[in-house]
Amino acid sequence: MTLTLTPHKLSGSVTPPPSKSQSHRYLIAAALAGAGSVIHNLADSQDIQATRHCMSALLDAGKAWWPLFEVPKDMPPEELKACQARQERALQATGGDLPLLFCGESGSTLRFLIPVALALRGGARFWGEGRLMERPQKPYFDLFEEKGVYYRQRENILGVRGVLAPGEYRLPGDVSSQFITGLLYALPLLEDDSKIMLTTDLESRNYVDMTLEALAAFGVKADWLEDRALVVPGGQTYRPAEVAIEADWSQAGFWYAANGLGNEVDIKNMNPRSTQGDRRAAAYYEKLCQSGTVDLDVSQCPDLVPELAVHAALRAGQTTHIVNAARLRMKESDRLAAVREELCKLGARVTEGPDSLTIQGVDALTGGRVDSHNDHRIAMMLAVAATRCSGPVTLTGAESVRKSYPNFWEDYTALGGRTAREEDV
Repeated sequence: MTLTLTPHKLSGSVTPPPSKSQSHRYLIAAALAGAGSVIHNLADSQDIQATRHCMSALLDAGKAWWPLFEVPKDMPPEELKACQARQERALQATGGDLPLLFCGESGSTLRFLIPVALALRGGARFWGEGRLMERPQKPYFDLFEEKGVYYRQRENILGVRGVLAPGEYRLPGDVSSQFITGLLYALPLLEDDSKIMLTTDLESRNYVDMTLEALAAFGVKADWLEDRALVVPGGQTYRPAEVAIEADWSQAGFWYAANGLGNEVDIKNMNPRSTQGDRRAAAYYEKLCQSGTVDLDVSQCPDLVPELAVHAALRAGQTTHIVNAARLRMKESDRLAAVREELCKLGARVTEGPDSLTIQGVDALTGGRVDSHNDHRIAMMLAVAATRCSGPVTLTGAESVRKSYPNFWEDYTALGGRTAREEDV
């Protein structure tokens, strides 16, 4: 979908969507607990739909607990039919007796569920789209070679088969916390105790703490033994619970950025004490509103980079350094390159380093034609940028927001954003 965005000031109140990170975590724990859980305010983005359907395939009787959720609605019939057709084609192509799990483009779904599938079913075949299967899985592959677990990847299908045994699991902490989370869900299901030992310092620790919080809500114990070690007792059972998902701080960051560009958006219903690492959006917004050079370390909150970058782009005469962002190279797009490329099309001054962006603030942005790179966060960044452009912005791939914020364009227009499909302009 291509939208033409006409510059116009945003104003009014908005509540960001439910946290995608919490939604994944509570959804998996609820599924492992069986019937009886209630999740309020569960996200219904494409990534969460992927986790729902994967857990259903793993548990066979998964549909028994779907109706217990206040939200989400079932996938639209035409989308469900298309998904089933793709699954059937993949089944015919790959064969085998392991469940086939369609992960879409969700890295969390894939990495969280690889160990869970081994613990529950002795393995699975994971099928992804877009750039998903290009994302590195080496921490798991290294563990599998050590533990005797078979794995094989052919293009967009990854198969794993074997026994997940209790014991010590050593993996790096500076690649992605998602590998740690996957083990934290699976290891409590094993007979004996396990440890997760990190061989490097952990980045995005808040995401691990969010996982521990979700486990505790469903009656499962796991905890830090020291900075680089987690202890996970075995023989545990997930228990049904009633929980509520918080509003998403990573999405709130786009509305903070809009305010940094002179808009007047009142961001509602945020939890300032949340375990979401992206709650740094508020503090980093305050830093960017100050004069002078600003250095932002995003090692603990890499998803905030697009919104931080668009805010920084209009800090006229001021310099912003965004550092420790190398992991953004392997998101839905090469997000560092995409941020630089698209903002520069609008007249921003952005220099890209191997793991960083340096942004020299300008007075104003121009209009023009830009692309989302099929990346939801790039699309939302450009929508915010359009509010301060001197001419219309034509955005291709605007539908990519469905991955994490399905109602983004509705919220944007309710706040005064002016959008039109290109063919209607």
